[in-house]
Amino acid sequence: MKQKFDIHSLSPAQILSLGYLIIIVVGTGLLSLPIATTQQAGMNPLDALFTATSATAVTGLAVENTAEFFTTFGQVVIMFLIQIGGLGLMTMSTLFAMLVGRKITLKERLIIQEDLDQFKLAGLVKLVKYVVTVALSIEAIGAFLLFLRFVQDMPVGRALYFGIFHSVSAFNNAGFDIFGNSLENFTGDIVVNLVISSLFIIGGIGFAVIAQIYNNRNFKRFSLHTKMVLSISLILIIAGMIVAFALEYNNPATLGQLTLGEKTLASYFLAVTPRTAGFNTVPTGGLRSSTLLFMIILMFIGASPGSTGGGVKTTTFGVLGAVLYARVTGRDDIDVFKRRLDKDDIYNAISIVLIAMLLVLIVTMILNITEQAEFLDLLFEAVSAFGTVGLSTGITGGLSRIGRVLIIITMFAGRVGPLTIIVAIAQRKVKANYKYAKERILVG
Repeated sequence: MKQKFDIHSLSPAQILSLGYLIIIVVGTGLLSLPIATTQQAGMNPLDALFTATSATAVTGLAVENTAEFFTTFGQVVIMFLIQIGGLGLMTMSTLFAMLVGRKITLKERLIIQEDLDQFKLAGLVKLVKYVVTVALSIEAIGAFLLFLRFVQDMPVGRALYFGIFHSVSAFNNAGFDIFGNSLENFTGDIVVNLVISSLFIIGGIGFAVIAQIYNNRNFKRFSLHTKMVLSISLILIIAGMIVAFALEYNNPATLGQLTLGEKTLASYFLAVTPRTAGFNTVPTGGLRSSTLLFMIILMFIGASPGSTGGGVKTTTFGVLGAVLYARVTGRDDIDVFKRRLDKDDIYNAISIVLIAMLLVLIVTMILNITEQAEFLDLLFEAVSAFGTVGLSTGITGGLSRIGRVLIIITMFAGRVGPLTIIVAIAQRKVKANYKYAKERILVG
C-alpha cells in the first residue's frame, strides 16, 4: 500500500528546496504571460524558467535583455522574485505569518534556521524581523541616493523606478539591470559606483554580521564568524582591486582608454562585483583571459553565509586556508583568531568545496560538448551560475536548450546550497554505533 505524501515528514532542507522550486514555478508562469513581455507571443516556457530561476537565485544571468524584452509588469515580477530569493523564502513567509497573527511553529523555526544559516533556534523570529527591517531600510536609502543621481538624466517617475529596481537588485546581489548594458554608462560615476557597490557589499556580508557591527562596533568583541567574514572580505577586495588594475591597465577594451581615477574606480568595481553582485561597469567580454580566470576564483568563493549572495562563501575559504596553514606549520589544531575550529565545520567546508567543484566541472564539461563557445567562457558561465553572480562574457543568450537547463540547475544549486541539496536527498544523518580499525595510507 502506497504511503500518502505528507509535507510534515520532510526535513527542513527538503522543505526549503521544495519552497524555492514552487516560487520559481510561480515566477515562470507570471513571466510567461504576454503582459510580462514586449512580445505579443510572450516568453517561451524554458526562457521564462531560466529568468525566474536567475531572479530567485539572485544570479542575474539573462537570455533576454531585461530592459528591452520585459514590460514594467515583467520587470516588477523579476524584482519581487529577487527580493524573495535574496532575503530568503522563510524570511518572507515568516513575515507574512506574523502580519496575519499566526504563531511560528518549531518546524518552521528549523526551516528558518536552515535558510538563514544560523547555529541556534533561539531568537530566530526576532532575527527575521531584524533582517526585513534592515534590508528594507538599506534598500530605501540606496533607492533614494540613486534617485537623486538618476533624476539628473531622466524624468522623476522613471528615476524613482530605476532607483528602486537597482537598489533591490544590488542589495540582494542579483545583478539584474534595466539600463540594457548594466552600468557601463557609469564607469567613471563615483555616486553610482559607490552606492551600488556599497549595497551589494553590505548585502553580501550577512545579516548576523551587520547586527554585530551595529551593536558592538568593536572588532575585538566580534564573534569568530564576524571576524573571519570582515577580514577575508577586505583581503579579497584589496587583492582583487590590485590584480584587476595590473592586468587590465593597458587593455583598450576595458581600462586602457580611461583616466587614472576612472581606472582605479573601475578596478575597485571589478574586484567587488564577482562577489556575487553581477553588475559591470566595463565589458566583461573584453577582459583578458588572466583577469577572467582570477574573477572565476572570486566568483567561486562568493559572499558570506546568511547573506543575499552565493558561492562556497568566504568563511569556507577561510577554513580551508586555516587548515592549509596548520598543516604547513605542523600544528595539530586548526586555530583562527585564537579560537579552535570545530571539526564539523572543517568537514562541512571541505565537503562544500568538493561538491561545488564537482558540480562546476561536470556542468562545464557538458557545456563544452553542447555549446559553440571557448572553454574559458563556458567555465566562467558555469561558475557565475553556481556563485549566483550573473556576470557573463556574452554567451548566455546563445546557449542551447540543454545548456540553459544545465545553467538553471546550477543556479538553483548555488542558491539553495550544495550541502543543503545533498542533505535534502540523503534525508538524515547516519551515525554508526561502531568504529572500524584505523589504518594509514600514503597521501600526496
